[in-house]
Amino acid sequence: MSISRTGDDFESEFSQLLKEHEHALHILAFRVTKCEQIAKDIVQDVFLKLWEHRHHFHQIENIGAWLYRVTENKLIDYLRKTAAEKRLKQKTWNRIREISNETELNLAAKESEKILSEGIDQLPAQRKLIYRLNREQLLSYDQIAEELRISRHTVKNQIFSALHSLRSFFKNFHLF
Repeated sequence: MSISRTGDDFESEFSQLLKEHEHALHILAFRVTKCEQIAKDIVQDVFLKLWEHRHHFHQIENIGAWLYRVTENKLIDYLRKTAAEKRLKQKTWNRIREISNETELNLAAKESEKILSEGIDQLPAQRKLIYRLNREQLLSYDQIAEELRISRHTVKNQIFSALHSLRSFFKNFHLF
């Protein structure tokens, strides 16, 4: 169909173009989008663009090809936007999972620390002191022995006994 070069006749010719091409463009859009409403929206956008460019029709030789090309471009834009949204949703979901896992790990760590602290508190006084000097202040067996004026062997035995007691304590909480 050729486009009239006068503005007065354009409205009737626009209606004719709409009747002629709308169905074919809708089928194309639906095949790509798989959604009736999105396909309708894309075709509506194509004809809106045609209306907006009505004053430049003297430059368009084949209006059918022009409509098809604009539809293709709109579909490419739609696919890019959809892909970007999917990537954003996936990144968001992954981050939520990470935060959730971090939160769970932090809670588990705090709970484990609390249970460990309870277990340490139940140790006999000297064993508790030796354990804390070794594990919390990172003193060697020799340093602890020197500081407490006991043998290195006693320090070693107290650490062994403390670890054994803590393992037994943890078993009650299904942590070990």
